[in-house]
Amino acid sequence: MGKPIDIIIIVVYLASMLAFGFWGRSRTKDSTDFLVAGRRLGPALYTGTMAAVVLGGASTVGGVGLGYKYGLSGMWLVVAIAVGVLVLSLFFAGHIQRLRVFTVSQMLQLRYGLDATGASGVVMCAYTLMLASTSTIAYATIFTVLFDTSRTVSIVIGGVIVLLYSSIGGMWSITLTDMVQFVLKTIGVFFLLLPFSWHRSGGFDGIRERAGDAALSLGTIGTSTIITFFVVYTFGLLIGQDIWQRVFTARSPGVAKWGGTAAGIYCLLYGVAGAVIGAAASTFLTDVEVSDDVYAQIAESILPVGISGIVLAAAVAAMMSTASGALIATATVAKTDVKPLLLRLIGRRPATEDPESEQEVHSDRMYVLILGIIVIVIAASLNDVVAALTVAYDILVGGLLVAILGGFVWRRGNGTGAIWSMAAGTVVTLATMAIVGDVLANEPIYYGLGASLIVYLVASAFTAPTPPETMQEWDDRLAGTDATVAK
Repeated sequence: MGKPIDIIIIVVYLASMLAFGFWGRSRTKDSTDFLVAGRRLGPALYTGTMAAVVLGGASTVGGVGLGYKYGLSGMWLVVAIAVGVLVLSLFFAGHIQRLRVFTVSQMLQLRYGLDATGASGVVMCAYTLMLASTSTIAYATIFTVLFDTSRTVSIVIGGVIVLLYSSIGGMWSITLTDMVQFVLKTIGVFFLLLPFSWHRSGGFDGIRERAGDAALSLGTIGTSTIITFFVVYTFGLLIGQDIWQRVFTARSPGVAKWGGTAAGIYCLLYGVAGAVIGAAASTFLTDVEVSDDVYAQIAESILPVGISGIVLAAAVAAMMSTASGALIATATVAKTDVKPLLLRLIGRRPATEDPESEQEVHSDRMYVLILGIIVIVIAASLNDVVAALTVAYDILVGGLLVAILGGFVWRRGNGTGAIWSMAAGTVVTLATMAIVGDVLANEPIYYGLGASLIVYLVASAFTAPTPPETMQEWDDRLAGTDATVAK
């Protein structure tokens, strides 16, 4: 059972999440408000919510754990995420914001003019569903220690809170809660954990003396691991629905570009801070068996009562921001891409939807509620969904990356190339997993990406270009001159 003051702080934090959920509801008038916050976030809200969604449990608790194990070299996972945010923001976010779509699959359909690209929504939905489930399991571990509850009860407590504030006001509620979580993470990591652990370790001299020079080396974690971080996380950040959905919330291309750049710089600093905290902790916490436990053990061992509660709340905030972002992304893809695809497969025409209809907001809310319950069930049923998340992530990057980014950078790329590229990348990724016999291996994503790129280039080069009318609409969207787009 946790310390009473720490428990009170966490309970107050959880209650505030629900309060901000209801506040967000007052801003939600239609489906565009619910799914993408009305596409009107300014620089401050956009920067905070983008940083919050990408810096989850892996970046916070995991980043400190990597620093504990590998010293400063443990920063590379979060640095790879930061580079992904920077590349997305500087080179793609402005274009993405101008498209005025809701999902990655809608972008593919707009660029290539093929309904078949909607199948990518199934992969995206599986990825975001697993991301929400892993985040739920992660913050439930903290509840288990604090509240002395069973794993299942802890998952239900946290899962219901995320489900409620996400469904009450949609993206507006999530944006407001993300800002609270962003502030908590900033205070917890930069202003509490970093100075306390740094002082306790004796600074760089103390780290070098007690942990050795390897703790201060940037290459300790290994070159192959660093490369894999960039391939998986940097590329994954470029095409994930949970990230794109935040880009859709920006009120202008400039906000998407420069607000995202500020978030990326923040992520870089966050990664360095986490690694330094972990490296410092290795000098006074010498018997930690599981590196992911280091974050909580620092809070319990060297921080005063009350301050430790804030630091633990920061960890919960990091995980909840990722879970809520992944949940609404899953709901958006399920409604916008997967449902129409399933209807077409059984010979039914999808109904035309009006984003400004109140009925659509009710429908959006129901998708979040139902999928939130599914996330809780998955998290409670499985001890570890890392393998499932890895499969979804590898297929996401290995199967979809080339078709998505190719649509922005190569005008000759066409629908045939996109379809066969996604198929080849997915099949080769899965086949390599089967041959290697380890879903966590690095080879599947490399082979999948290579196959996807080759097929995209060859198929596009030897088949008819994308129809001129399709390219014209694409160009009009990118230029922001398409008069048919209302919001």
